[in-house]
Amino acid sequence: MGATAKNLLISESDYLDWESRAKEKHEYVAGAIFAMAGASERHNRIAGNIFFHLRLATRGHSCRAFMSDMKLRIAGYRSYYYPDVMLVCDDQDDHPIYKTAPCFIAEVLSPATAATDQREKWLHYQSIPSLRYYLLVDADRVKARLLTRVAEDRWTEQTLDREDVVEIACGDTRLALALDDLYEDTGLLP
Repeated sequence: MGATAKNLLISESDYLDWESRAKEKHEYVAGAIFAMAGASERHNRIAGNIFFHLRLATRGHSCRAFMSDMKLRIAGYRSYYYPDVMLVCDDQDDHPIYKTAPCFIAEVLSPATAATDQREKWLHYQSIPSLRYYLLVDADRVKARLLTRVAEDRWTEQTLDREDVVEIACGDTRLALALDDLYEDTGLLP
């Protein structure tokens, strides 16, 4: 999330209307609008790699993978975010401009977004009952963490090593991800 675009608080419906016409993307939190920071080539490659693997795993299945142009609405926090990648397996989650029930969210961390992704968004994302996995991938060095819901209000955290393969199971979709998958063609792996 970037700098505040406007100082005035606006309603969700006004935000959605305004955002549909905006040239750049903005996130919305409790009436405030924040301009999205630009992303580096490496950030885009990492997000693309994650999306690629999710898309391959969802072919012929009911889950749907989305990249950063699909909004995520978190009603309890009156928030709309643009996760870098998300996986939605709920057939009822069919709004055309935002989703509400992802099973998996990935955020690629950059210096401009890392604090927000690891604190504010994580706090908000935990309130999504359907969310089972939150993957945080550093764009500047080979480092990734996977938070996995093991009970309604309990999460485990795993920092991935080069030999680790994490299993993601959402709906009828199964996939395995390793650091090599996340960082392919980024110049960060030997």
